[in-house]
Amino acid sequence: MQKIIFYAMIMLCFLVSKAIAQETFEQRAKAIALRIETITKEEKDALKEEVEAVNKLLEKGEIDLEEADKRKMELADVRAKNIETRVGAEEAKLTDLVREKVDGKLPSEGRRTAFSIYWEKDSPKRDSIRNNRGELRTTSQFVFAIGLNNALTKGDLGSLEGSDYRMWGSHFYEWGIAFNTRLAKNHNLLHAKYGLSLMYNNLRPTDNRSFVINGDQTNLERNPIHLKDSRFRNVYLVVPLHLELDFTKKRVTEKRTYFRSHESFRLGVGGYAGVNVKSKQILRYEIDDHNVKERTKGDFNVNDFIYGLSAYVGYGQTSLYVKYDLNTIFRDNEIDQNNVSLGIRFDFN
Repeated sequence: MQKIIFYAMIMLCFLVSKAIAQETFEQRAKAIALRIETITKEEKDALKEEVEAVNKLLEKGEIDLEEADKRKMELADVRAKNIETRVGAEEAKLTDLVREKVDGKLPSEGRRTAFSIYWEKDSPKRDSIRNNRGELRTTSQFVFAIGLNNALTKGDLGSLEGSDYRMWGSHFYEWGIAFNTRLAKNHNLLHAKYGLSLMYNNLRPTDNRSFVINGDQTNLERNPIHLKDSRFRNVYLVVPLHLELDFTKKRVTEKRTYFRSHESFRLGVGGYAGVNVKSKQILRYEIDDHNVKERTKGDFNVNDFIYGLSAYVGYGQTSLYVKYDLNTIFRDNEIDQNNVSLGIRFDFN
């Protein structure tokens, strides 16, 4: 009887430890991503209703066109600040979560505890329990990517040589949650990978220039003040989708076959689509021995939607990652520029 109770306690601890591991990483990361999506939708829906109310006042003749445009700009600014504040709080939570993950404070899904090792070696029921439980075909990962960012003029790769943006000063980063589904029941090669991510595309103009809005045009112009830093950032909420080839070998035992992932060479090809969450220009300069950091948030005539192609190739959890926006950065600029990024991607199980 004591032996049965002991085994039951071991099994209970094992299950609890697994549940806690998922709660502290996978579920928390997914919950944060969903909250960010909800915040963005709430604020944009609210702005839409407010703009419609202003349009009704304009139609009734209670306000003129100039006053209507002014109110719309004020409403858009308030909603943009709301998004930045509310999403910023969630970003801080995710940053803390990633730090815990990197520091090893969160147990990963595949970590073996003393209880699980004892169970694997000594429990006479382990094989029957595993066979009844089956194996999940869908797993989840936390995705983080960072690297160089720039823009192609009219889709010409050669335009990078004389780019308007600093080659090493411009960068991107991306984080999100991804789900990996093995497509074949008895084969491990082909996977579908999908999820939700935030993309940050940063461009640093050359020659002491910054962006200036001239009607429907957003132009790079030389700033009369000597700039220590000039940076333009676009933030997007996107849904990535990739078809992934994973060459991790299956493990065959007498009892069953195990399919693993992210343990060998991997190749993914696909794309992404999403919406613009925020556009911001950051200028740093010095006036009268005072350091000034100027942040300007607004529309900047940036496209509201983003869609593009992406691919990655690597080994294990680390890959070389490239992405290219098929839409232009700005809606109506006379010269078309498309964002392009190259960096390192991590898919943490």
